Amino acid sequence: MNQSLSFIRDLGKHREASVLAMLAAVAIYLSFASDYFLEPRNLLNVGRQASVVAIVALGQALVIIARGIDLSVGSVIGLSAVVGAVLMRDTGSETIGLVGGLATGLACGVVNGLLYTRFRINPFIATLGTLSIARGIALLMTGGIPVPFGGFAEFVGAGRIHNIPVSFLLMIVLAIIVHIFAVRTVTGREIHAIGDNPKASRLAGVNIHYIRLFVFALCGLLAGLGGLILAGNLASADPNLGMGYELDVIAAVILGGTALSGGRGSIIGVIIGALLMALLNNAFVLLGISAYWQVVTKGLVIIFAVGLDGLQRRGDDD
Repeated sequence: MNQSLSFIRDLGKHREASVLAMLAAVAIYLSFASDYFLEPRNLLNVGRQASVVAIVALGQALVIIARGIDLSVGSVIGLSAVVGAVLMRDTGSETIGLVGGLATGLACGVVNGLLYTRFRINPFIATLGTLSIARGIALLMTGGIPVPFGGFAEFVGAGRIHNIPVSFLLMIVLAIIVHIFAVRTVTGREIHAIGDNPKASRLAGVNIHYIRLFVFALCGLLAGLGGLILAGNLASADPNLGMGYELDVIAAVILGGTALSGGRGSIIGVIIGALLMALLNNAFVLLGISAYWQVVTKGLVIIFAVGLDGLQRRGDDD
């Protein structure tokens, strides 16, 4: 028993390796369990499905590293898509629609940040409220009816370059940029410092309110981008788009090694976590398992990831 606990703790200390091992294990199992898994079309589809979760999770990771959390990302995805589609339809301008969708996500992020930094509302409660507000606004704008959405957004959401989904390529580019930002820039180091010890960071001259506002704004902007990609893939902006995505996003972040207590996280781990979540969803489809079990599995994955994090922190304390 002690050896088993020790092994699990060792895995927790190298979260990227442990999640990568789980990803490989699921992939190996599916390669034997399904004749369709290794087909290029299916593998590319897994990458496309992971891309939106991963893109939004990049922003969520920075929020959590800075000791916050954003539960509203799923609704922001839907609202941004709806605003972009409605503006494109009413103005006839694709540019206005795309900019409007991204601006909507950014605005939602700024509101979340202000509620946390200026009004001192716990981010869990604040973003739980904006989750409902954003979804309600999207439904009011459309009456619950999807709005057609195409053009460049459709290319990003459903297009391919050399048979590789554009959204997957965009995910890779953004992951590289955010990784460099998080580990190589002063602001990135300040985000980690705030999450590790806010009081010490304040005494060191770090503008905690500005940094937290920045990470929430960035998270909202990436959620807005995710909404445009999803709507483009479907060529339609549904007000219910992104519903439940907050679970996938948070699971990917925690699986990737980001501590809920803040101060520690890995952008590479976030990408691996998003790929694992997409692979699990793909497994349910290939194996013909009820979609209801997907919801159960997501909850179990989150509990498992948080448990690993708890074991790691307890091991560090010892």
